Amino acid sequence: MFAKLLGGIWPIRKKYHQTHNKLLRAFYSLIYHAALQSKSSWISLDATFLGEPCLPHGEYGIFISGAAVVGKNCVIFQQVSIGSNTLSDSGGAGAPNIGDNCYIGAGAKIVGDVRIGDNVRIGANAFVYQDISDNSVITCGTPRIIRMRRPLINRFYHKYQGEWRYFNDGHWNKVKDQKELARLARRFGN
Repeated sequence: MFAKLLGGIWPIRKKYHQTHNKLLRAFYSLIYHAALQSKSSWISLDATFLGEPCLPHGEYGIFISGAAVVGKNCVIFQQVSIGSNTLSDSGGAGAPNIGDNCYIGAGAKIVGDVRIGDNVRIGANAFVYQDISDNSVITCGTPRIIRMRRPLINRFYHKYQGEWRYFNDGHWNKVKDQKELARLARRFGN
């Protein structure tokens, strides 16, 4: 309830990082973690986000470790884990560093010291434990990397009150480009 009054998870997170008042930081941390716990999630306050991510299904079941870095305009679905490998004798010890404009499907797991490039699509339930180059698609099962010749556009589109919108830089924007609207209409109907 307090989280809603304060604007939600991301505004609370922002307030936590912007204040130097220890009492306020403790208050924001308590509200933030209680709100996440109610959704069976953990998104560390120490994780680095270069922009607010798009969470189409909310924070449900999402785990992001404290050392992880997530780029701008990333779409993260439910039940995703972006976790550190803290085994000191492991060759993959460390935390993921995810590039900009990545699309991470439901249930995907990204673990250890891996670099995910820009414009990468990670399929539902895929397990990523090695570096992935820009403009790649990762599928479930044994990872199959498909290199694309052109940058992938990984915007999340949503039809709201009869208008197509996309998520970019923490905001929902109306789709104005007629070619894009025609493509969306062909693919999803009016």
